[in-house]
Amino acid sequence: MDSGEERRRRDNLVPLAALISREMRIEKMEKPIIKYGHAAQSRKGEDYFLIKMDCQRSPGNSSSTFSVFAIFDGHNGNAAAMYTRENLLNHILGAIPRDLGREEWLQALPRALVAGFVKTDKEFQSRGETSGTTATFVVVDRWTVTVASVGDSRCILDAQGGAVFSLTVDHRLQENVEERKRVTASGGVVGRLSTVGGVEIGPLRCWPGGLCLSRSIGDMDVGEFIVPVPFVKQVKLSNAGGRLIIASDGIWDALSSEMAAKSCHGLPAELAARQVVKEALRTRGLKDDTTCVVVDIIPPNNSIPPSTPPKKQNKLRALFRKKSHFPASKPSKKLSAIGIVEELFEEGSAMLAERLGNGDSTLQSTSGLFTCVVCQINLAPSEGISVHAGSIFSTSSNPWQGPFLCADCRNKKDAMEGKRPSGVRVS
Repeated sequence: MDSGEERRRRDNLVPLAALISREMRIEKMEKPIIKYGHAAQSRKGEDYFLIKMDCQRSPGNSSSTFSVFAIFDGHNGNAAAMYTRENLLNHILGAIPRDLGREEWLQALPRALVAGFVKTDKEFQSRGETSGTTATFVVVDRWTVTVASVGDSRCILDAQGGAVFSLTVDHRLQENVEERKRVTASGGVVGRLSTVGGVEIGPLRCWPGGLCLSRSIGDMDVGEFIVPVPFVKQVKLSNAGGRLIIASDGIWDALSSEMAAKSCHGLPAELAARQVVKEALRTRGLKDDTTCVVVDIIPPNNSIPPSTPPKKQNKLRALFRKKSHFPASKPSKKLSAIGIVEELFEEGSAMLAERLGNGDSTLQSTSGLFTCVVCQINLAPSEGISVHAGSIFSTSSNPWQGPFLCADCRNKKDAMEGKRPSGVRVS
């Protein structure tokens, strides 16, 4: 006869199907609703966009779904923008180790974005085409938003409470002093167009090539100091949600971030995108391709009302908490309840040794110990060249540590930094 304790344990057992059903209900409650809209007006036919709602961290696992939104503003033709739209996502996902949990996957994502951007640039340049493109690539995984960008196609966050934040940095030589210094130090020349008589006109450009941007994908005729290494920012929204506006410079040359956000307040995503484009055209006219994607991250059942806007002088402090490292645990409910947007990661260095991490990184290898961290090809032990080797910018005290690069990617890294090929080979 069963003891009383055994009967109690048996009575408390919950069927596996019931547990799975309960977890799925909880997960559904925790996931925001994603709504999006897109609008564009074309002048040169060089803007392209990507919207993909059914990506999966683990193929076949519907609970691992995330969404991707991106804009590619081409120049000198549309080839680079088209190629990047078709290949960048796969290159990023290929740089993330398999079988990671969600938190580990999100931690590996910033480094994978760098590797994916550089691989896309390298492969497109191997085609011998001279086109180039900006790239602003946004990953939305539940309440976490990760943005990687080169060029000047901006992504902004209109958070609950009325504050507007930029999740990208414009890589324009005219405005970005740090980028001007980097390009010059790497061997480029920065200056304006000169007319007959020596009169300088227009914005600052990089020579050779005359490009106004300091970072892009493609542009093989300009110089390797125009790098494809993206600025990356990762934030976690509160459970009040928020709105993303991703757009090419046809929008941002006409509207400030605040004007764009204000112009579409209260409108659903599809109408909001149209309104932003309409407002940009009304302000400046159709002088460039003008493309806008609006993404609304909405609480389940829209059960949480908009928070009361904080006082103006405390807006930044109240809505955006910076966190320099990935959190060891989930943010407390208290933080989420008061509408804080938490910064999980931010890095904008153009140096691969700083961006691709050290030998302890989860990104070090997706298939074996010696794998090129950029192009993901397997290397013999004698072929791996440390990403830290020979870099005066590296903080690593062990330049023989991984991650590793193949010879081609190491040559590209050295060219980007204005150095001749050098490195420590691993034997």
